[in-house]
Amino acid sequence: MSIFIIIATIILIIAIWFNIPYSPVKNEFAKDVKECIEKSASSSKSVITKEDFEKFPPAIQKYVENCGYIGTPHKSYLRMFYKKVDFMQGKTGPKLKIDYTQIDFSEPCRLALIDSSMFGIPFQGYDYYKNGGGGMKGVIAKCFTLFNQTGTEMDKACLATYLAEIMFLPSALLNEFITFEEIDDYNVRAKISNGGQTCTGIFTFNQNYEYVSFTTNDRAVSNPDGSMENITWSALCGDYKVSANEIKYPSTFKAVWNYPEGDFVYFDGKISEVN
Repeated sequence: MSIFIIIATIILIIAIWFNIPYSPVKNEFAKDVKECIEKSASSSKSVITKEDFEKFPPAIQKYVENCGYIGTPHKSYLRMFYKKVDFMQGKTGPKLKIDYTQIDFSEPCRLALIDSSMFGIPFQGYDYYKNGGGGMKGVIAKCFTLFNQTGTEMDKACLATYLAEIMFLPSALLNEFITFEEIDDYNVRAKISNGGQTCTGIFTFNQNYEYVSFTTNDRAVSNPDGSMENITWSALCGDYKVSANEIKYPSTFKAVWNYPEGDFVYFDGKISEVN
């Protein structure tokens, strides 16, 4: 009977731990968000003008104007929410449904939180680029670290991800750490340098000058054995909708590894909210 009571008590404690809102990963994410917002609070309060982008390739000028940014205040950060994203942990890993929150800042900083569960056990992930360094960690049951990847390759990969999302925050386009070169009417090559790393990629726009894809060779994939492999990576977005603030944003976003044998979509989500 005493063994039964001990086991029941342990199960109860675990159930309570799984279901309380607190999580060390969520707490770290919230702390970093607060610090980055405080650092960015002194950004300009002027509005975006056509003149701000007059030296940019025409595709970017038309994108900024057609999506409704002209005449709106410069913003220091952007927050996007996704619900029930299809997320694959590698080609052979499990498929999860995740909630995903990302915050991009006008300075080179990106913070993203994954919130999910595996077989009823909480799983949280934290993907970040801040202070010139990047990393990715995954924690199960709120206390067991499955992976915690850092290093030069992760720095570069996370900087490339930040670059892929920079179009959603036009104020960031104006910073001197990023440059653009026109390829043709609908394609623009971008180069970003920060923290000793440099990444390049190509932005593609459709005939409505909506940003629909970004492709780079500067974002390495992490293999199950912990090694990093350089594979072409693409971000795809579309189905643009006008938000409550009259800005046109995409409502779908996919992240894809373009393997020689075929594309692998590991993130397939719908954006539920932008602010």
